[in-house]
Amino acid sequence: MPVASPYAAQLAALPTRTGEVDARGSRTRYWDYGPADAPVALVVVHGYRGDHHGLEPVLAQLPGLRIIAPDLPGFGESTPMAAGEHSIAGYAAWLGEFLDALDLRGTVPLLGHSFGSIVVAHALAAGLPTPRLILVNPISTDPMSGVNGALARLTRLYYTVGRKLPSGAGGAWLGNPLVVRFMSVTLAKTPDATLKRWIHEEHGRYFSGFSDRDTLAEGFDASLSTDVTRAADALTMPTLLIAGAEDMIAPLTGQHALLTKLPDARLVELPGVGHLIHYERPQQAAAEIERFLGEGPDAGGTSTAGDAGEGAA
Repeated sequence: MPVASPYAAQLAALPTRTGEVDARGSRTRYWDYGPADAPVALVVVHGYRGDHHGLEPVLAQLPGLRIIAPDLPGFGESTPMAAGEHSIAGYAAWLGEFLDALDLRGTVPLLGHSFGSIVVAHALAAGLPTPRLILVNPISTDPMSGVNGALARLTRLYYTVGRKLPSGAGGAWLGNPLVVRFMSVTLAKTPDATLKRWIHEEHGRYFSGFSDRDTLAEGFDASLSTDVTRAADALTMPTLLIAGAEDMIAPLTGQHALLTKLPDARLVELPGVGHLIHYERPQQAAAEIERFLGEGPDAGGTSTAGDAGEGAA
């Protein structure tokens, strides 16, 4: 029997609308959460292989804000980009066109999670303006270096095999539920067995919602091609970094190094969680986001958030 979402009641109470725009040849589906008559407070970009559902636990904790969450091209209900490859430059251009289609360019804060942090950062480096920036589990080190280099190379081999197989077989290979479960088990850090089971079910439901194996493989190559640090010179706006202390994909050493490159940034470390802050600690992430969106210009430094979600500078 499936585990009910711990955030189901909050999500059900959250007014939600859907829309669709064309951005870089992608029929991009998006979800518009919160009061319809409020100004847009935030546009969020999800991580690789997921879709907008992954960030819903965080958005559910922010009922007073209006938040727009698109599915990345080729994932969820958005079609692939018709123009060019699904590279970081392509995704960055798509984000600019998406914001243009909604008349939001330069007026709304942006949030990127994991792979979404790379997309958002490089869109800003390409000239997209934003008043404030939030990066959750940002990819702040070269994915091919350090302790995760061997795992990244093994994963690249997995995607290479999927790309070389016939289309149907390749899609089945890349969407293998056992591989998805292995990833989920590896990343989940919560000791709560029920929450852990729900996380695995969420990954099973949404982690293979890609349009086709070639788009998925292009996106994976993009995810290994760069990181947020390489766009750091452009990140001069007030920035909030939210990191998991046990994140093996985006380790804290890289987050501290990134922080030193940003002139107006704050790093919040959440103990006892890794790369799944959006599933395991959405209340704390939302509290930090709400505080950041409502505060003045001086937000620099590092804090460690405790179990109650309180930052201690």
